[in-house]
Amino acid sequence: MNGNGRKEIKFLEGPQSRREEFMFALSVLGEFVKGFRTLHFVGSCVTVFGSARFKEGHEFYEATRELAGRIAELGFTIMTGGGPGIMEAANRGAREVGGRSVGCNIELPHEQEPNPYLDKWVKIKYFFVRKVLLVKYSFAFVIMPGGFGTLDEYFETMTLIQTRKISQFPIVVFGREYHKDLLEHIDRMLERGTISDEDMKLFLVTDSIEEAVNHIGNTIARFGLKPEEKPFNPLKWLMEG
Repeated sequence: MNGNGRKEIKFLEGPQSRREEFMFALSVLGEFVKGFRTLHFVGSCVTVFGSARFKEGHEFYEATRELAGRIAELGFTIMTGGGPGIMEAANRGAREVGGRSVGCNIELPHEQEPNPYLDKWVKIKYFFVRKVLLVKYSFAFVIMPGGFGTLDEYFETMTLIQTRKISQFPIVVFGREYHKDLLEHIDRMLERGTISDEDMKLFLVTDSIEEAVNHIGNTIARFGLKPEEKPFNPLKWLMEG
């Protein structure tokens, strides 16, 4: 495990000295500034979440590749966690149609290297900083099949929309059969009154690439949002771009 990993684990073990906690806060601030400087000029994004474990040729890899390409053709930048699997497929789909492709990678004990289909990426030490960046620059979110990390990202994004911390941007859950048990649990939450009927309107479940693309395009249009046609020029002296 690298030094940053040990530092984060120590921080999460409880109160540390005032100096150690202040230095950790500065480290977190530095990670946010690095992310802001790198991603400020990537354009309007759609973030794709999903497993790092699906390889080229797998049905979910290929579906993601096609879907991301279709979204990129609308003019949006495809953003992912920058790693392999579904993330690679999404970045690859954008690259193949001439779209913009960016990643927000995470530093892990066993290094996760950026996939080869990224135009720009930033490497972040802390998962919570990375999640903020993946949400901050996006107008829509696609939830492909994945594991704990994907579900974490899905429900955190849903919670931000439900509590109106961010706008009601479209969320697409792709793969009805894969997510069947999860969807049944969401129905159970509705039955027990822990979520409302309105919350069920916050996401679309589909197996259709066409439906997913149309839902994203039409919902984003209702906000009056559109892809940035001409990004601003970054200032090198501020370490932007």
